[in-house]
Amino acid sequence: MCISWSGSVLHRASCNLGPLAVVAPLLEQMDVAAIMDRHLPPDPQLEFSHGQVLRMLLGARLSQPLALVNVAGWAEESGAEYLWGIPADKLNDDRLGRSLDAFFTQRHSILASVAAHVVHTFRLPMNRLHYDTTHLLFCGAYDTSTPIPDALSLPPVTAAADFPPAQITHGYVVRDTKMIHAGLCSVVDDLGAVPIFGHTLSGNHNGNTGIAQQFHLLQNYLHPEPFLMISDRGTYSAAHVARLHRAGHAALCSVPWGDFKAIFRQHRERLFWNNASFLSVEQKRRRACNSTLPKEHNELAVLRHQLTDPDTGDIIPCRLIFVFSSADQKACQAERQRAVAKIRAGLEQIAQSVARGHVSWLDPTQIHRRVVKLFGERGAARYFRWELVPLSADEQAALPPPSRGCRRPTHRFVFHYDEAAAQADADDDGYSALLTTAPLTRSADTLFTEFKQQCYVEQGHHQWKTPLAVRPLFLKSPERVEALVYLLKIALTAYHLLQRLYRQAVPDDAPVTEKRLTTESILRAFRVCPLVKEATSLGCVIHPVQLTQRQRRILALLNFPTPAQTLARRLPRYPRE
Repeated sequence: MCISWSGSVLHRASCNLGPLAVVAPLLEQMDVAAIMDRHLPPDPQLEFSHGQVLRMLLGARLSQPLALVNVAGWAEESGAEYLWGIPADKLNDDRLGRSLDAFFTQRHSILASVAAHVVHTFRLPMNRLHYDTTHLLFCGAYDTSTPIPDALSLPPVTAAADFPPAQITHGYVVRDTKMIHAGLCSVVDDLGAVPIFGHTLSGNHNGNTGIAQQFHLLQNYLHPEPFLMISDRGTYSAAHVARLHRAGHAALCSVPWGDFKAIFRQHRERLFWNNASFLSVEQKRRRACNSTLPKEHNELAVLRHQLTDPDTGDIIPCRLIFVFSSADQKACQAERQRAVAKIRAGLEQIAQSVARGHVSWLDPTQIHRRVVKLFGERGAARYFRWELVPLSADEQAALPPPSRGCRRPTHRFVFHYDEAAAQADADDDGYSALLTTAPLTRSADTLFTEFKQQCYVEQGHHQWKTPLAVRPLFLKSPERVEALVYLLKIALTAYHLLQRLYRQAVPDDAPVTEKRLTTESILRAFRVCPLVKEATSLGCVIHPVQLTQRQRRILALLNFPTPAQTLARRLPRYPRE
């Protein structure tokens, strides 16, 4: 196999390098294959190292997600075998599975080493990290997936191979199928998010467990300098804040409103409110073009507060940042009105059915069941009270004769709406709270802006389930499932790193669309990037096809080599005839 041939050609074919034109140089800069090989000692009997095989699998997931059994076909059709020197017929699912088994034994260490290399090489800011989780759904029995023992410490002090994978089980998010949680810790700034570290959780674990495990793994594998950890409401607890405080880090997270509503009401009249500088992209657009659409805003008020460390009893000084959002206020009011109207209409219908005396509505148990179904999980249900009032003999006698299929009712269905309770909740519409232990030098306005960038992390979860296609996972072993999930965390890092590098390189005077270009758009630009394969008397010869102007510009901005330059370094030149 070679490049550059001027002799006679016996047969000519083509393959489409596609997104590998940008994915391959990026994985080379991330040094993923070498990092994996350092953690997975080579076996003399192996023809190709685990790092080489898994790098090929990463390239496949980033370019064209598919099942392991189809990776060999993809390598041949895309020309990946020429980029990384592994013949397509060697990439059977058994070889890929064995590499995943080896990766599983060192998954935490490899992920941390890749993160450290990426942070250092691409100079990612580590002064704040955002944490969030998402759930990954599974089909099948997974009978061998067992709970992680409670006594097993984090980080694992035993061999990594003895640390079991997250249990694939029914969870609290989706109860009718099996799942695990995937937690991600991301570097976030104005350029977007780059996930750098993560872990998996059993399907029945919650955010408090997830952020505790993530912090222990971060501390012991990455050894970060003091940072600010930002997370959502589901991760808040005094133990979480205290854990960070003891280690010299700061916390910023939203808190359950019910836990701090009393404090807010106690100090509400004395709070001093300021407009927040943060505006969404849409709100900025409305102001820039003087739109007639509503111009929403946020207001902030700060209150000094204290927490008690549940383990040591120490006092932790902190701040509560109360937030008022005009958009949230309108949304809360509209949602309450819809819920109240629906419940009221449903209760009136039940009252009419009971009054008609229909047979199916004479059983109190049946009535209770239908009311519970109507209330569901709507918060507005607490504004309503209902009861069955027995009818006196005179009241029953005064009723009209029952129609066909009905009986004379013995009770009257009565419900009451608590207007005062609804108004009390309406007074809190649009309000929420953040809690932080960040130094006082960091203003509430700055912290609020940084917290609102949590949405970048949530957008990252979208990539798991669409371009990277975590779901479905065509694997039966829980160990291989977890290994592939950890490998895809590296793929997700690469995916977001690509758009970050592009946005950094775009000139300041470039259009906004160029400054906010996504990886999805970059990969789409390389959807067609063919190579020509020629069969000659001396072997196979590879000819890269000329790139489009758009493709050349993207590679130049990223400072990546062209496919021709990459292949010229990897393949020998044939002697001229």
